[in-house]
Amino acid sequence: MGVMLRCSAQIQAVDRYDEWFAIGGTETDAPDLSETSRAKNIPEALETAFVACRDTWWQLGKVLSGQKTAEVSHAAACASFGSDLGIMLAWERIVRQKAAADSVTLVICDDPWLFRQLAALPNVDAATPPRILKRRLCLYLRGFLSRLRTGSRMARAACRLQRQQENFAEGSPAIVVYGHPDSDADGYDAYFGQLMNRFPELRRLLHCDCSPDRAVELAADGRTAALHAWGSAIFALACLPLKRWRPDLSEIASEFRWIVQRAADLENGGGSPAMIAWQQHCQKRWLSSRRPRAISWPWENFSWERDLVRLARARDVPTTGYQHTVIGPHQFNYCIRANADGLVSIPDVVAANGPAYRRELLAWGMPEERIETVGATRMQSPVKLPLYKRDAPVFFALSGSLPVAERQLKVARRIADAGRAVLVKAHPMYPVCFEQTERLRKTATGLVAQPELSVVVYSTGSIALDAIFAKLPCVRLRFDDRISIDILPEGVQNPVADKSNISDLLDAVGQPPDVAWEDIFSPPDETKWAERLGIAT
Repeated sequence: MGVMLRCSAQIQAVDRYDEWFAIGGTETDAPDLSETSRAKNIPEALETAFVACRDTWWQLGKVLSGQKTAEVSHAAACASFGSDLGIMLAWERIVRQKAAADSVTLVICDDPWLFRQLAALPNVDAATPPRILKRRLCLYLRGFLSRLRTGSRMARAACRLQRQQENFAEGSPAIVVYGHPDSDADGYDAYFGQLMNRFPELRRLLHCDCSPDRAVELAADGRTAALHAWGSAIFALACLPLKRWRPDLSEIASEFRWIVQRAADLENGGGSPAMIAWQQHCQKRWLSSRRPRAISWPWENFSWERDLVRLARARDVPTTGYQHTVIGPHQFNYCIRANADGLVSIPDVVAANGPAYRRELLAWGMPEERIETVGATRMQSPVKLPLYKRDAPVFFALSGSLPVAERQLKVARRIADAGRAVLVKAHPMYPVCFEQTERLRKTATGLVAQPELSVVVYSTGSIALDAIFAKLPCVRLRFDDRISIDILPEGVQNPVADKSNISDLLDAVGQPPDVAWEDIFSPPDETKWAERLGIAT
């Protein structure tokens, strides 16, 4: 009894089991396995285990974030979007439970790190693990080349945008934002709404993931500058290629060492460590050069934000982290329990966008005296809503996570092939290309501007709330190898489906219960914003 752990090349030799499933991103149509014995409800089990593992991830994050190189890591910040460490913890929990059951479960895993982690569990019969040295070497080389390329790009950006330093007067209050496509050079910012129009002395700094071309467009207002402008091209070329996350595994319990090593190998296999290091480098030089009066930014408790808080506090610059969007039960990065230095790396004030998410921050350990409700400058009360019509198109809102968006597209295409009209709206920051058909069409029009819809299907994102406010039937689509990040506050729920039952649910789902915008969000309080930014009114 227990678990038979095999990679996909070894399943032909397996002849006795009660159920089977594939994990860790392993994809198999299992021609040699019985479809009737495939384990049921794996998406639900994965999500349940993911939530159950959050305390473990927070404990790991606290240890990891206190180590020397963790400032360039997503996993150490418990970032549910940026790292799949939490998913690996969930698989470990599921397999541990199956291994203790009175049945035989075949678990198929081609992930060499996860396989080795699971092989050490009690009651697990593991075959020869997948090869790992070649995989790690390829990631090492790929990561170095990615960071080398990133360093070259950042050096060019610093040289091109250096003159934008003139757009930021010393001692000005500042918002630090991403280069959202909905922001403009006429005073509107997608994260902070009309605050720049309301407060002419306010300046906007663009995060380093904003492209130079976009930074030039937004800087036309004379009040916006890219953080690239304060970067050193020499630092970019000489230091960024060498930036890697090197966790000290001796401080990690043996039961998690392989999956922590996996997280480091995957993060180091791309340009992410270099980008985070560049952001920290630029914001440090900007703070030293311009000494802003106060800073606010869309706060998510990532590693670069923790660094910004510490730098600002050392210079007596007040900080306000704007809880700009939604949290929900899956975005573990908002919890301060994973901050190795506790409140030291938390902003002076966390500005909540309304009562619902203020309660969530409190529940996850934020001290009440650190939270102030300043209202939603981004999640405005919709002035126009689409009409519900049963035979109208199905609206697919693609996730900002590209792997999730690709899986959504496969389901959307299947629904369209079955005869329903489907509109696909890509995330504004992460466009996706796909072949359109007569029934599967892309749209650039957002949800609230659609004339009529039948059902909204999403996997992540705040569009779930827009659909609820519009009283449109809404379904969260989840998968068997990814977490569809739920952003709804406690007490607000949407039906959940996976690819096996989504078609049936689209026909059966009803309109959601009444939820008032004011129960979730608050209108923006400009007086409080002025106080937070040090602006006289």
